[in-house]
Amino acid sequence: MHLLSQLRRRDAAPGLVLAIICAGVVLGSLDLFIVNVALPSIGRDLHARSLSDLSWILDAYAIVYASLLVLFGRLSEGRSRDLGFLVGVLVFTVASAACGAASSLLMLIIFRIIQATGAALLTPTSLSVVLATAPAERRQSSVRAWTALGGLAAALGPVAGGLLVALSWRWVFLVNVPIGVAALLVGWRRLPSVPGHPVPRPDLVGAALVTAGVAGLTLGLVQGNDWGWSSVGVVASLAGGVVLVIAFGLRLWQGTNPLIDPALFRVRTFSGASLVSLTFMIAFGAMLLSLVLWMQEVWGYSALRTGLSIAPGPLLVPVFAFGVAGRLIERFGPGRVIALGGIVYSLGAIWWTLRAGLHPNYPGEVLPGTMLTGAGVGLTLPTFMAAGTSSLPPASFATGSAVINMLRQVGLAIGVAILIAIIGTPHDPHAALDVFRRGWEAVAVAALMAALAGATVLHQARSRSIAPAETTEAA
Repeated sequence: MHLLSQLRRRDAAPGLVLAIICAGVVLGSLDLFIVNVALPSIGRDLHARSLSDLSWILDAYAIVYASLLVLFGRLSEGRSRDLGFLVGVLVFTVASAACGAASSLLMLIIFRIIQATGAALLTPTSLSVVLATAPAERRQSSVRAWTALGGLAAALGPVAGGLLVALSWRWVFLVNVPIGVAALLVGWRRLPSVPGHPVPRPDLVGAALVTAGVAGLTLGLVQGNDWGWSSVGVVASLAGGVVLVIAFGLRLWQGTNPLIDPALFRVRTFSGASLVSLTFMIAFGAMLLSLVLWMQEVWGYSALRTGLSIAPGPLLVPVFAFGVAGRLIERFGPGRVIALGGIVYSLGAIWWTLRAGLHPNYPGEVLPGTMLTGAGVGLTLPTFMAAGTSSLPPASFATGSAVINMLRQVGLAIGVAILIAIIGTPHDPHAALDVFRRGWEAVAVAALMAALAGATVLHQARSRSIAPAETTEAA
């Protein structure tokens, strides 16, 4: 191990560190939505019996990813976080290659679970490395870059999926391999050492409670429409998840070695960002799925045409994250920028509610709403991530960021579940138009809830990192 350490050159500047980290983050983010458009091709090739069976390709990943984030974030605090990130990328890359070679649906689902495990490790460690290596005055801008590129990759998933499925569904997974290998090679040589902190061993009972609780909640949400919301399985999953999460919360406040320091939730920026994370991602998940379903099922667009039609919105995310949000935060603070972003985002959904029609008219009906939602994401998503994570003390970088990312994943699952429940199975085109309009109304409501949370909970937060992140710099 000493010889291997000597072979590493750890001289990367913060900009190169961010580039290496973002390459890894793109892997996990892109995979959230790139697989969706490949499901029909996978089903035909692997002889899947039903859409319910195929859905486990998505659901198994979502459940494992969401449930392991906090546990892996906490475990990584006491260990080398640069190595933790590289191990996560390695696991994800190998599992991606295995997914591309899968010869049965069961084999593919198993490899997807391993993929999600790698993603759950690389996500909190990647943000922890960014926060630990960036100068204090550049933390918020670095986190905005981390989040904006991840959000861009997630939103461009349908575009990439449509292009790759034209070759083969296997390329949806194999495309991760060269990205992962490049991140590993450059990261091993150039990432600086980010040693762990002398934190106590994680509370195993608390870890089991939160992992099982989030898994139960996510399982109930993603399977609610297939199993039925009143079915024994869904009711048991949701009720059990709620009970376990409550038990975890009680243990946090009563235990001597909590998995998450309860003091973090007394930090206004962290608790506010957590609330915005949950509500905004409900709107984000529902919006992306609604556009894919609308253009493919109602307008009859191909997967490739659908992906290209969605692309203008995601392309605006880095424009607003890098070119607009930073200046607005300096002047008005993150709370008001989040409020503005949520309002702009809701206007995009309202546009579709008022303008969408059964006859395809992309420039007049879909494109303006896509541009508005893209601008809203660019203002909101990087801002709440930067506000929440830059307020963390160094010893909680990985755990705190894992909490916010876990809430993002739960929010996505809730948004998808709400949209599918609203849409159902309309019996004719006019019924489809009616239910999609109601779905977009729900998207607008969720975005406005995020705007309200930003305006009220985060209204006192300013653009600079707050005291805990700065005064404990050398801890």
